[in-house]
Amino acid sequence: MNTDKIKNKVLEIIEPVIKSLGLAVDRVEFGKMGRKGLLRVFIEKESGVTIDDCERASREIEAALDVEDPIPYSYVLEVSSPGLDRPLASPADFRKHTGKTVRVVTHEPIDRQSFFTGIISEAGDDGISLLLPKDKTVVIPYKNISKARLEVEI
Repeated sequence: MNTDKIKNKVLEIIEPVIKSLGLAVDRVEFGKMGRKGLLRVFIEKESGVTIDDCERASREIEAALDVEDPIPYSYVLEVSSPGLDRPLASPADFRKHTGKTVRVVTHEPIDRQSFFTGIISEAGDDGISLLLPKDKTVVIPYKNISKARLEVEI
């Protein structure tokens, strides 16, 4: 079974479990760690994720995955919050964080620039508008975004 199929199956199994705890799944990552698999589950909630939330989620995820057994070999499970500087990948991520500061790297330069830091002023179906310093705005299509992360504001 390939890693995308495993991630999708795991997500299908754990999403209702996580929701029942008053949490949401931010994303699931799966890869290799030596001879074992490494399953990372990132959870979130409006008021912020606590260590207790991670512990409860880990126990419940482990129990659900033991029943369904979607991973055909041994693996390590890690459960955590996405962090303050979480990556943004989907249009929903950008919409959710409208008004926040992000750092974006593009595949192709826009006005000879590939790195942008600004405030998401709009997140539409095709891309985002970033408000840059000096009241400049840049529109970046999703298909041109290589990486995007929230910036930690202190």
